[in-house]
Amino acid sequence: MNILIFIVVIVALIVVHEFGHFIAAKLSGMRVDEFGLGYPPRALTIGKWGETEYTLNWLPFGGFVKIYGEDGIQEQQAGAAGSKAFSARPRILQAFVLVAGIAMNLLFAYALITSALVMGTPRALSESELAVARDTELMVASILPGTPASVAGLLPGDAIVSAKDAKGEWRPSTPLGTGTTDPKSFSAFITASGGSTVTLDVKRNGEEKSVTVTPKEGVATNDPFRYALGVEVAAVGVVPLSLGAAIQEGAALTWGATKLTAVGLWHFFYGVFTLSADLSQVAGPIGIAGAVGSASSQGVGNLLSLIAIISINLALINLIPVPALDGGRLLFVIIESIIRRPIKASIAHAINSIGFVFLILLMLVVTAHDIFKIIG
Repeated sequence: MNILIFIVVIVALIVVHEFGHFIAAKLSGMRVDEFGLGYPPRALTIGKWGETEYTLNWLPFGGFVKIYGEDGIQEQQAGAAGSKAFSARPRILQAFVLVAGIAMNLLFAYALITSALVMGTPRALSESELAVARDTELMVASILPGTPASVAGLLPGDAIVSAKDAKGEWRPSTPLGTGTTDPKSFSAFITASGGSTVTLDVKRNGEEKSVTVTPKEGVATNDPFRYALGVEVAAVGVVPLSLGAAIQEGAALTWGATKLTAVGLWHFFYGVFTLSADLSQVAGPIGIAGAVGSASSQGVGNLLSLIAIISINLALINLIPVPALDGGRLLFVIIESIIRRPIKASIAHAINSIGFVFLILLMLVVTAHDIFKIIG
């Protein structure tokens, strides 16, 4: 089932990307010969509208758009057909078509994140949202090194189920309302322990375990006489947003995720070219399939959020100026604009082939790393 969901996700992301190229090409006056779902060999022709054939192909791993003259070899045809070739249109329109696929993936991510916010997906809650949130948990957000929490083995992402000391017990919620997921109530319980040992029941990766920790003074620099663990906690839960609020919040989250992804990709590819890349932080197809399966089991909101992140990654990777990617083709267009003549088709094909081989080798390395992580 996870593999099927993964295939559907990948097909959707690639088709959205190619649809961006398709719409931009049509708007730019280019002739689109084929819009295909899946990759050849062709299974059947769905139909033909105008100049474009719509096809269904046997390899169900994406889709493609075939734009007349996009290979750089402009057919020597007179009349309107020649003027509709990709290579015959102004270079600003060529760049528009190339960037459109990237833009469509970013817009798709924005739509998915907005939808997830409307449906409700786990996120950090403000104090005013606690009363209306569902599925709330108190999560460990960060831990200061060398503090009681760090020594005891608490980890970011742990959900605190309960806390007990010699005086009593704290829980995130109780029938009598004596406990809440408000981080302040947990901090107050730790302070009231007076330095006695506290047993925390935490949930980590779906399993519960106990952690024994002793609060100490001097941990909180702003209040050195308060007993503390050296841990920052946050209430996490589900609060569906109104459509208006989701549109605004979705834009901010999409922009933030795009910036973080861009920084991460910059460091990774810099590491690739300097032979210092950390593959432990990278997932290939197998790792992504596992993540998609895990997210789908946690609800539609989580799945939409993960697909959005993958879509942002796909957009930014395609923007990298590596031959065989949209960014590489965009670089060719920029160079042609500067030198004021087309790059020879044979040279462009050779460079694209080298770039394609590089991408395949990189994918094989990352996939092998996925396998080693599973079996190792």
